[in-house]
Parts: sequence; structure tokens; C-alpha cells
Amino acid sequence: MDPEYFKSYDMCWGTLGTIRPFCNFHPDKDAVEIQAALEKKDAGTLVRILTNRNNAQRQVIAKTFQEITKKDLAASVKKALAGDLETLLLELLLAPMEYEAQRLQQAMTGLGTDEETLMEILCTRSGKQLQEISDAYTSMYKKDLEKEMKGETSGDFAKLIVALLHKEGVSGVVQKDIESLSASLGGKKADAGPWIDILTSRDSDHLNKVLMGLELENGQMVDQVLEKRFSGDIRLGLKVLVQCIQSPDAYLAKRLTSKKASTVQGIMVSHCEEDLLCIRAAYLKLTGTSLYTALQSQFKGDLLQALLAICRSED
Repeated sequence: MDPEYFKSYDMCWGTLGTIRPFCNFHPDKDAVEIQAALEKKDAGTLVRILTNRNNAQRQVIAKTFQEITKKDLAASVKKALAGDLETLLLELLLAPMEYEAQRLQQAMTGLGTDEETLMEILCTRSGKQLQEISDAYTSMYKKDLEKEMKGETSGDFAKLIVALLHKEGVSGVVQKDIESLSASLGGKKADAGPWIDILTSRDSDHLNKVLMGLELENGQMVDQVLEKRFSGDIRLGLKVLVQCIQSPDAYLAKRLTSKKASTVQGIMVSHCEEDLLCIRAAYLKLTGTSLYTALQSQFKGDLLQALLAICRSED
């Protein structure tokens, strides 16, 4: 196994992820089995191996496959498979921050920008992770992520996106922050500036106290205040940010209810080694149905088996 890979990614091996390191790991054996499966177009075997190894192990398998066959594993998967299953397996083969970079690039490609996917990634990733994602984006697409985002957004929403990309912990006083946010709502038109400045530069514990205090002062939920006082992309952006501050798991669970294949796959692949168990619990609380059961009503065939393997089990 490649020790440099493990050093280069600050992965979470705790109990909150659904995919963990495969104990009896033999990359040579996996690579040979994958080679045979690709020749037969045996999707079941590919799903079984790639969803039962964590990302670091998949990187080792890809390297071993290249050494044995002199072929690129991702290119071989593209040749052998098609459709959503091909897409999912290729996503699993990307390193974590490369995958997030790809999701951002796809959110800005084509007709219209997918603002909510941009917000999802920016709001649920740490400043350190976002720097790694930005570096990966530059390496993969030879473009600057911040410049690309500025080109795809405008106004206060663009300011929010950039502030999130460079989020940092700045100390603040809870009551002062409550007063600043409250004052921003006082004019004929609400001022997004203080919301952007405060919500992108304080830690979540501090911000939860601020938001709770603001709700007590206004007698309304923050989500309701934002809905009434803002409009367009900045309203969407601030609402997503507030939801992620209050409970990122609940926000991601809500996103999963959209039943949009790219959204479901994106969240499950992104979070399967970090906190998918928490998202599963939030999904059950929100819908009354387990994510494992919900997937079975939406997907079928080998893609369903792959998603169930990532989800892991019933709740």
C-alpha cells in the first residue's frame, strides 16, 4: 500500500462513515479480479470490490491495475460500462477532493449554474478542505476555482461564494453579532453584507448562539426571516448556509429527498467515509423511512446494488 497517499489525505476513520478500510486487503488480487470482470463486463464483481474498499485502497488498486495491465483503470471502466453505474464507479475512483472539484465543475457547466450544489459543498467543507479542493480544481481543469465561480455568479451571491471559499475562524461577540444581523434587516431593503461577513467567519457553536438569539429577538425562525427579507440567489445561499450551521446532517438528508440521481450519488459518495451514518439517521427522522428503503424505490439493477452497498444497511 502507498503510505504517501494515506499521509496526503486527512480522512476520518471513525464510526460515522459507512465505508471503512477493508481488512483483508490484497490489491494484486483485486486488480486481477477487476481485469477479468472488465473483460466480461461483469458489473456485479466491479460493484462488490469497489464499494467494499475505501478510497485510499481504491487508489492503490488503480495503481496496481496500471502496473499489471499497463492500462488506466478509469479508462477501462469507461470502455466496459455505460450510464449511471459507469458514472458512479468513476466517481468512486477519484480521490476525495478531486471528486468535490469535479462536482463543482459540473455545477458550473451547461445551461445555468447549479447554485445549490455549489452551496452544499462550500457549506459542508472546512476551510482546509476547500483549499485542497481548489488546488485539485486547478490541477484537473487548469483554471482558478475562485475566478470560475465569480464568472458564474453575481451580486451578493458571488460575494457569499467567495467568502465561503476562504472561510476562516474569526472571534466575535455573540450579542454584537445578533445586533449587527438584526440591524441589517431594519431598512427597506435587507443588507446581505453583515450576514455574509458573520456567517462565513465564525465557528458553528458561536453561530448557533447568534442564530438562536436572533430568533428570540425577532420572534421568528431565521429561515422565515430570510425568506421574507431576501430574494433570488442570495436568499437561497443564506438559507442553505443557515441550515448547514444548524444541522449539516439534516440539510443533506433533505437534499437526498429530492430524488435527483446526481444529487443522491454526489452526497453518498462525498460523505460515505465521513458522516453518512449521521445523514442516514437524519433522513429517517425527516421522512420516517430509512435511506436504504428509499433507494430501493428510486433505483434498480447494478446501480441500486452499488448505492445500497455504499449506504450499507437498514436503520
